[in-house]
Amino acid sequence: MAECLEKESLPVDSVKEAPASPLAPVHSMESFGSVDGPGTRFIVFLQGCAMRCLYCHNPDTWAFKKENLMTPEEVLKKAMRYQDYWGKEGGITVSGGDPLLHIDFLLALFRLAKKKGINTCLDTSAQPFSNKESFYEKFLALMEVTDTVLLDIKAMDSDLHKKLTGHPNQNILDCGRLLSTLGVDVWIRHVLVPGLTDSEEELLALKQYISTLHNIKKVEVLPYHTMGVVKYESLGIPYPLKGVPDARLEEVQRAEKILGL
Repeated sequence: MAECLEKESLPVDSVKEAPASPLAPVHSMESFGSVDGPGTRFIVFLQGCAMRCLYCHNPDTWAFKKENLMTPEEVLKKAMRYQDYWGKEGGITVSGGDPLLHIDFLLALFRLAKKKGINTCLDTSAQPFSNKESFYEKFLALMEVTDTVLLDIKAMDSDLHKKLTGHPNQNILDCGRLLSTLGVDVWIRHVLVPGLTDSEEELLALKQYISTLHNIKKVEVLPYHTMGVVKYESLGIPYPLKGVPDARLEEVQRAEKILGL
């Protein structure tokens, strides 16, 4: 009669569970975005931003909430419902807030997207960027699965940048230079605020900075507007630029001329 052999039991410590998917707080989603990256895009707005731009039109994304947490798999599943509308250039854009504050989530989402051949775009002001470990290593890995970066340059003068946002800008400009070295496609965005970011000195400095980068596919001058005032009122936050008028078309055209667009 054959002996009955008992199965060898593995020590509890040796059993490794699969790592849990990173979570990120999703503020909102847009199914058919047409301005935040190439083509038609599914846009995911993540919650949380360290900057306090005086002209921010989304103050409702500032807070680091733990509501509406989603996994990369859940977000991708929602996005792919609209894949038929993206065409050759479209895909997924992640914005905020600043999505780099959720870099583990971003990396997991973009890796999943690239496995399915989906174009990926990151919209960021790069304030969380750091060349220190472990963020830097994660950022390099993220850029391997990122097709386009929309890089918001608030101001070139660091003192002005700190006045506008609460933070200096050296790490942001360093991020732009790294993206150039890596060869990642970049769209530069600059919000034109009358009396703040529209000086010839600022615009010429921005032009000079852009000229040192070798990966710029597009430069956009975005006119300041006051449509976000109602959000400040609903949140009980005093609007910091009360009395500053919307940027006029001729002011945008002047800035574009200075930038050589």
